[in-house]
Amino acid sequence: MKTIAFVLYPGLTPLDLVGPLQVLSNLGFLRPEFETVVVAEHPGVVQSDSTLRIEPDRTFDEVPEPFGIVVPGGLVPTLRALTDETLLGWLRRVSSGADVVGSVCTGALILGAAGLLDGRRATTHWAFLDLLEVFGAVPVSQRWVADGPVFTAAGVSAGIDAALHLAATLAGEDVARQIQFGIEYDPHPPLGPLNWDDAPRQEWAAARARAVAAATDGDSELARRLGV
Repeated sequence: MKTIAFVLYPGLTPLDLVGPLQVLSNLGFLRPEFETVVVAEHPGVVQSDSTLRIEPDRTFDEVPEPFGIVVPGGLVPTLRALTDETLLGWLRRVSSGADVVGSVCTGALILGAAGLLDGRRATTHWAFLDLLEVFGAVPVSQRWVADGPVFTAAGVSAGIDAALHLAATLAGEDVARQIQFGIEYDPHPPLGPLNWDDAPRQEWAAARARAVAAATDGDSELARRLGV
């Protein structure tokens, strides 16, 4: 069985996890050699950054050799996770034998903190893209980026796109297309596509500064890592 483990930790953004999880759960339905699991350090319900609470079905110790791992992102709690040595240590151990190592949104920063992006092209949420350089990665402004066994997705909903790409890589485009039809993924945003020339950069720069300040308050090691 090829197990793809989605990492759960307090304060993550649910869509970062649930979007690609839904895609790759469908992969398991069409190709039973694949399975998806949600893993965390301990059993029990974990609060996300919304009112949604999520419960893992495995612990880190119960998944010592996954085929793939996917790390979701978030804001302040994700930044705090950059010094969570239990999480980072598990990622280092299992990534050495994994065929796929992935992230969604600022989950890429966690991969970076674990030393898994050094010298690799990677992406993350556009407001945090430059922080990838802190961890030795080469920032790329794309919807998703694949570099060897590592794939990274941009912000939040981009995880669905990256997961469909991964499904196509693992099982072929026909299977990925079936999944896309199955989840009826054909986005038509009511305000149209994003014009990046109009991105609210000032507002997001301020939000990022607040998030970094909150995350590093009382944590000198994290402040050192982020250069603040």
